[in-house]
Amino acid sequence: MRNEFTAVIERDGEWYIAYCPEIPGANGQGRSKEEARESLAEAIALILQDRREEGLRGVPADAITEKITVK
Repeated sequence: MRNEFTAVIERDGEWYIAYCPEIPGANGQGRSKEEARESLAEAIALILQDRREEGLRGVPADAITEKITVK
């Protein structure tokens, strides 16, 4: 699945702090902008995976499920 999100990256002393306004709770950090961006991407992936699993827990076993692509 491919989606694009906004990464807001700020300098905090010797660290870079990143967050994504579209995904509450998604934060990252690193000594470089690249490390902060990668850390944020990992956080976003984990949050979306958890939300997906949580959302599917209540789906009846006999329901039809399909993947869709959002561009």
